[in-house]
Amino acid sequence: MHIIIDGYNLIRQSDALRGAERRSLEEGRKALVRSLAHYKRFRGHRITVVFDGWEGGSPQEERDLAGGVAIIYSRLGEKADEVIKRLVASASEEILVVTSDREIASFAARRGKAAIASPEFAARLDRIAAGDFPADAPGAEDAEEDERRGAKIKGPARRLSKQKRAALARIRKL
Repeated sequence: MHIIIDGYNLIRQSDALRGAERRSLEEGRKALVRSLAHYKRFRGHRITVVFDGWEGGSPQEERDLAGGVAIIYSRLGEKADEVIKRLVASASEEILVVTSDREIASFAARRGKAAIASPEFAARLDRIAAGDFPADAPGAEDAEEDERRGAKIKGPARRLSKQKRAALARIRKL
């Protein structure tokens, strides 16, 4: 799975990362990349984080790699949203987009890709940093499935759409 992250969006949705960003934008970016590198070592997913460079960036898109995390800075005059949309549109692999931007999330969904809100992903990063992995506990998926279906009402009327079930399956792989 390839996880594409709206960098500043995630930083501003996480208390720990927001604190680092208050010191400086660079500190916020470094803290996010460190956290993502740790996550990558644990989970093994391919991760790309995209930052805005549209106000003070380079005339060309810049790419970097740190701790196994691909970093993209959008070019001057281009927002990270546009880069993320381009990556999603050109991807043939399984993609998960991390953003709280509804426009990007709906763009990904229209192309059959899953999206997760930044606060939810930030909570997962925090759990892994703390060494607490409740989502991976045996039976956790079964409990979620039972909750979603409900105890009394069964049948196709209560079943999630195929697209939503596929998106949930991708998110569970986190």
